[in-house]
Amino acid sequence: MKVFGFDLLPYPEHMDHLKVDGELPYPLPKRHFRPDLAVSNYREHLDAWALMEELGFDGIGFNEHHTSPYGMMASPNLMAAAASQRTNRMKLLIYGNCLPIHEPLRLAEELAMLDCLTDGRLISGFVRGIPREYIAYGVDLGESRARFEEAWEIIKLAWSEEVFSYDGDFWSYKDVAIWPRPVQQPRPPVWVPVSVSKQTIEWAARENIPITPGANATLAVRRDMIQYYAECLAQHGRTITPDHVVLGASVYVAENRREALKEAGPYMLYFFHTLFSHGNIANMARQQQSGYRSEGDYDYIKPENREAFLNALQGFRSMTLEDIEHNERVCWGSPGRYGTP
Repeated sequence: MKVFGFDLLPYPEHMDHLKVDGELPYPLPKRHFRPDLAVSNYREHLDAWALMEELGFDGIGFNEHHTSPYGMMASPNLMAAAASQRTNRMKLLIYGNCLPIHEPLRLAEELAMLDCLTDGRLISGFVRGIPREYIAYGVDLGESRARFEEAWEIIKLAWSEEVFSYDGDFWSYKDVAIWPRPVQQPRPPVWVPVSVSKQTIEWAARENIPITPGANATLAVRRDMIQYYAECLAQHGRTITPDHVVLGASVYVAENRREALKEAGPYMLYFFHTLFSHGNIANMARQQQSGYRSEGDYDYIKPENREAFLNALQGFRSMTLEDIEHNERVCWGSPGRYGTP
């Protein structure tokens, strides 16, 4: 088993005092941003990643988000490049670049550079992103899936072909050969997180790409996702292995469960109530109206698990400490003594 950290790198100042009618304003104006806090925040995280290597972690994951204090990594590639100069062994996981809103040839080049900078330590992850990012970049949410898959085809060609051309619905290129090329051949490893989408699971199985199933899903829904992924892999003549599944969980170390809840609980509430909810990104009805999602996205989830999943997806703003204590997104317990009070 390999152990990675995953860093959203949120803005370090609590912002609840800025809420209007219980919501952090979106967009959040420039006057609320403090450059000195950003500078110290980046430095602290770079120091933490260097320490993680000393402590034996196998890798660190970087995320991409825009226009929100939810995440200060508008470019995970920049952060991975910085981390590559502070580490020598750990894998650097880009989890991930938001394919539909970026120019894929540029991403292919940057990721090839990163693989060279790290001497083959790159793991490249790709995501569709969240609705507020499409709005900021002026990209139609209804084109998300098609853009994602087309961008991936272009990146594969750029990494693998001597010279390639491509004529697509969104991007076209003629007689292109990228320099530099990735160290890892035929390409760097690619992972993909799956929030719930059936189509993403099917795509990952078709491409034989490992998944991280439902970071915000219940254990029952994760089992449904993995089962469906295994079925899709089998359709392509493949058998699921432990290397196909990357599991994510929130971890906090304290003397006991009670102290962990007392110390970490308020920060988790702040994350879900204020940061994760910023811009109303989890509104399922809005996502369906825009064409970003459809009800068929989750019809593989067993009926007895579906309602709890949908309620949880919409319930971040009303989450309580009691919810966190019983929440299946958090691993509670002690080594060898699970459930220590």
